[in-house]
Amino acid sequence: MSLFDLGGKVAVITGSSRGIGRAMAEAMADQGARVVISSRKQDACDAVAAAINAKHGACTATAIAASISSKSALQDLVDRTEAEVGPIDVLVCNAASNPYYGPMSGISDDQFRKILDNNVLSNHWLIQMCLPGMIARRDGSIIVVSSIGGLRGSTTIGAYCISKAADLQLVRNLAVEVGQHNINVNAIAPGLIRTDFARALWDNPEAEKRFNESHPMRRMGEPEELAGAGVFLASRAGRYVNGQMIVVDGGSTI
Repeated sequence: MSLFDLGGKVAVITGSSRGIGRAMAEAMADQGARVVISSRKQDACDAVAAAINAKHGACTATAIAASISSKSALQDLVDRTEAEVGPIDVLVCNAASNPYYGPMSGISDDQFRKILDNNVLSNHWLIQMCLPGMIARRDGSIIVVSSIGGLRGSTTIGAYCISKAADLQLVRNLAVEVGQHNINVNAIAPGLIRTDFARALWDNPEAEKRFNESHPMRRMGEPEELAGAGVFLASRAGRYVNGQMIVVDGGSTI
């Protein structure tokens, strides 16, 4: 059996109808996992699940829409997954939001609260909903997609960076709490990745040119280049990795 084999595992990935979340769902399905595709819109989830099932066979992917801003919707996601697919072995908290670009002096209270609620509190909710089953089985892997923004300041996405720094501490704290139950909790910190979510940071020829000229690899990352880190942390290969942050940024932070 491969160290990266996920056969028989059930993985829930939020924000998986596109971008990094979709790439992780596809990679985990390639390794044998049954994946639950979740984002706000059911039709978008259905399309991704259908594509994965067309490749791997029916029942590989299940689409369950849920808004991360709704605690009841997240509970429904967990309940339906357990009823329709099986106990949750792997949870990837990937969905996030960033409604504001600009200096901290200009952000409204509502915008700041939305960022903290969707990027930190919702992860806490969903993890707490999944933990009882993982603890009972003494097995589980939790992955939070953070950002290198959590490691440095920014003049344009400061509140987002604050939320991602909080995610890193959420991971460390949970690792201390639940490691004794054979559950590992880790974070992945992407750099600039070519996704719709980050479009405001790269969808400008001059901005992309400046980024590429100063980047060690002379390019931004692609969603599929994050997927391997997710498979690693979810599989036997990463079992003893706990409370850590894997930076996947092509060298930006160095």
